[in-house]
Amino acid sequence: MREERRWPLAAELAFALGLGALHSLAFVRPLAWPLQIVVIALLVWRVRRARVWRAGGLGLAFGTAWFGAGTWWLFISMHDYGGLPAWLTVLAIALLSAFLALYLALGMALFARWRSGCGWRDALLFAALWLLAEMARGVIFTGFPWVASGYAQVDGPLAAFAPWVGAYGIGFMVAALAAWPVLARPRRSRAIALAAVLAVLAATPLIGPGSFTQPSGTLRVALLQGNVAQDEKFALELMPKALAWAREHLLAADADLVLAPETVIPLLPSQLDPGYWQELLQHFRQPGRAALIGLPLGDEEHGYTNSAAGLSTATATLPGGFYRYDKHHLVPFGEFIPTGFRWFTELMNIPLGDFNRGSVSAPPFDVKGERIAANICYEDLFGEELAARFTSTEAAPTIFANISNIGWFGDTIAVHQHLQISRMRTLEFQRPMLRATNTGATVAIDHTGRVDASLAPFTQGVLIATVQGRTGLTPFAQWAQRFGLWPLLVLAMVIVAACAAVKRPRLPTR
Repeated sequence: MREERRWPLAAELAFALGLGALHSLAFVRPLAWPLQIVVIALLVWRVRRARVWRAGGLGLAFGTAWFGAGTWWLFISMHDYGGLPAWLTVLAIALLSAFLALYLALGMALFARWRSGCGWRDALLFAALWLLAEMARGVIFTGFPWVASGYAQVDGPLAAFAPWVGAYGIGFMVAALAAWPVLARPRRSRAIALAAVLAVLAATPLIGPGSFTQPSGTLRVALLQGNVAQDEKFALELMPKALAWAREHLLAADADLVLAPETVIPLLPSQLDPGYWQELLQHFRQPGRAALIGLPLGDEEHGYTNSAAGLSTATATLPGGFYRYDKHHLVPFGEFIPTGFRWFTELMNIPLGDFNRGSVSAPPFDVKGERIAANICYEDLFGEELAARFTSTEAAPTIFANISNIGWFGDTIAVHQHLQISRMRTLEFQRPMLRATNTGATVAIDHTGRVDASLAPFTQGVLIATVQGRTGLTPFAQWAQRFGLWPLLVLAMVIVAACAAVKRPRLPTR
């Protein structure tokens, strides 16, 4: 066997950093999914013969650049709006990215420890460790699975597996397909592996994902996008103008359902002019009218929530006269302060909340027989939590409705990334998703992940669209509702345990 030339450690770490940064492009460029497979294959190429500590270092470098380049927009909220010094903001993002990369570093180190030299077996081991690293990042310490690898495939052929295995399962498949041709040996086996990978990628779109849902009904919807500058949103002297715009378009919309963004009303109902809230309640108590409006709710005694209020004829008898959805998955440092980090939040000039959590299995909001499942901000990032609402076909949501305000992050890639995430949810559950946001992307997505209608980001307007609800349960909805992410976790752990138990020959390392 020809000896592979050893690279200096600095060169290898620089190469891994470059690969990680390049990987982040797959989450913002349409049809860039092949890039992801190539980049991961190149990482496997450098890790496949590395010693344990060196492989861990490559994983740390790759992951740090991947997460840093994928979430650099945090700088805008922390520095531009939060007033944190630039050097401290950069340091905080770098440390966060490195911390999240520790899971991948451990995965690569274990791969170096347990690889066997058998191509297909090592490819499965690599994919299982990749999956465990992504799931750890997505669950531990409240979880932050932004730019998880499956999202880069939303326009690729592997998206057909979304209703079966979800975003994490697709990430596992991506890792396995990228690794197999690199790890196969001898050369003839590599050619066979590459041919098999190309065949899978070519055949999957022809087979399709399968159809597990059926039409239920249609709604005419109006989605509001106020485009209120983030540094003006909570300024008391500027609120009347934004509130007046919201009121005007809520009352004027000719639709079955009007959807307004997260904190489109940034005050508690009790803090509003007495006539403002009552006028909205009275208007939407008329037959054929309904609205879902983002605003904070609660009081000093019971605590506060980041919520959506549903107004319709049917909600008149509910407490307060409206349906209430309270956000369940809160943003650390934004909606609650982790223990021991109050000193950090006090450095930022941001109106941070310390909110109560809502129920993970909140009931839907009924509009003309369609069951609307509200989710706020980045809650649509957690497919396993949305699955908790699919207890049965009869009770399952027919339409998702996301209300967001990511104006904190400016005109950046965060807008496109969040749209990617929402599209993945529609593929997993074969449900449409409505998105009403402050600055974008305000869109109507159908059950196949296609954007049917959209407003230009960072403009003020109202999007009118027709959405078709869906009934029926995908395989992902069924198993994720019952077991959460445990089936994938068990699969990955069984693969790792089996590979670790194999007697390994002495392999060349560097």
